Amino acid sequence: MSSETNKNRTIRFKIKRQDAPDSPSYWDEFDAPCPPGANVISCLLWIAANPTTTTGRQATPVAWDCNCLEEVCGACTMVINGRARQSCSALIDELQKEDPVVTLEPMSKFPVVRDLVVDRSRIFNALTKVKAWVPVDGMHAMGPGPTETPQQQETRYALSRCMSCGCCLEACPQYLIDNEFIGAHAISQARYFNAHATGASLAGNRLDALEGPGGITDCGNAQNCVKVCPKEIPLTESIADIGRQTTVHAIEKFFTGK
Repeated sequence: MSSETNKNRTIRFKIKRQDAPDSPSYWDEFDAPCPPGANVISCLLWIAANPTTTTGRQATPVAWDCNCLEEVCGACTMVINGRARQSCSALIDELQKEDPVVTLEPMSKFPVVRDLVVDRSRIFNALTKVKAWVPVDGMHAMGPGPTETPQQQETRYALSRCMSCGCCLEACPQYLIDNEFIGAHAISQARYFNAHATGASLAGNRLDALEGPGGITDCGNAQNCVKVCPKEIPLTESIADIGRQTTVHAIEKFFTGK
């Protein structure tokens, strides 16, 4: 394909749509101009401004979520060509190598609000369940906090990159829309905060939560999560580490009665 042809190309998008949470889903197809280096979001913006389908029908603008547009916020996750990924960093040039038609669907593991927008509340509820924060009440006047070794910093930095995008959950066969499994992201964040010198004060609470229904034992170790994580977080290492932590925690509770 010549550079001039590539510059003026038109890409077909097949988009799964849903008008409301309780409405049936359907498909619309749109053709959108696509300059070199364009991402999915830029094409969706054009479609939203020109919502005419390939059959000539005037449709409502497609709804989707986005915010930062630089793979930091995690809001723009959708299923693109059958794989969960960030639409801000999904480049059309790369997607065209997979299929000439770009197919967009909402994540299937969360309730659809409209079109490509899903309700991701369950992701954040899981973080609340494992107390994914560092307790700081009353510590503002206690001087410098504990220091970390370079090795500890390197380990925790990799875990800190999680943006709660939901890619790992969409890819997980154990994480279903109607079950309780907490998911790899929350398990990894529990490891992250347990490894923090101050955050470790809540380690017992986190491990108690992960020993309960929907916790670590519900993981089937499919390892799909680590394959799709856009930040390459070592999720399977986190799952294994938390598995060890919960085992030790359970033994300690058995012998101490606490």
